Amino acid sequence: MYDSSCSKEAKVLFIDKGPGYFLKETLVGPLKSESLMHEYFHGLHLTSRMVTYHPDDQKGYMITERVPGEDCTHSLYLSEPEKLVDTYAAILRMLHEQPIENCPLKDRNSNHILSVLDQYASGAYEGDLFEGLWEFKSDQEAWEYAKRGMGSLERETLIHGDYCLPNIMLDKWKFSGFIDLGHSGVSDRHVDLVWGIWTLKFNLGTTKYTDRFIDAYGRDKVNREKLRCIAAMEMF
Repeated sequence: MYDSSCSKEAKVLFIDKGPGYFLKETLVGPLKSESLMHEYFHGLHLTSRMVTYHPDDQKGYMITERVPGEDCTHSLYLSEPEKLVDTYAAILRMLHEQPIENCPLKDRNSNHILSVLDQYASGAYEGDLFEGLWEFKSDQEAWEYAKRGMGSLERETLIHGDYCLPNIMLDKWKFSGFIDLGHSGVSDRHVDLVWGIWTLKFNLGTTKYTDRFIDAYGRDKVNREKLRCIAAMEMF
């Protein structure tokens, strides 16, 4: 067993046995939601099988099979950035065309809005989060855009909720599955688009692929003003 945790919120252990498994331990509430969405994504052939989910009074424990391949930050994929951007955008468009009728979490927007309101009330503001992509003169200007964003969120499509390169697995350039589905559910496609654009800058070190990503996804589906408003939300 190997520690493969990447955040303070959850402990993740890799179990090197058979096809490989991951054991995730975190607060019971969020993990229950993730277990429901993991099963739903598996039913759509978008992730691996969940072996078991076990809650106790405070924490939950979930074991899932390893998704084959490597995540999109592997050197094999980063070495061909244009091909990666096109592949990454096509996978997102595919996700957003999945059925939502039987999704167990049909309203991710309410939790998202409550989180933004709580962070604003506590004074949290990460003004440089989207530097070079979406910037605001002050936290108050960002808050005005954030309020517009909260009012414009739609429940239109299945989203990943944390659509970043480390959370998409490829096997020799072929999509093999999503991981870390704790923020997935039915929401607005622009939430995934904002993080999709952010991760390209973060992991590729440049903003020059933003337009290519939007074109590959489908410019007709993208509202630039909504991207800016949702980015403002994420700063709080």
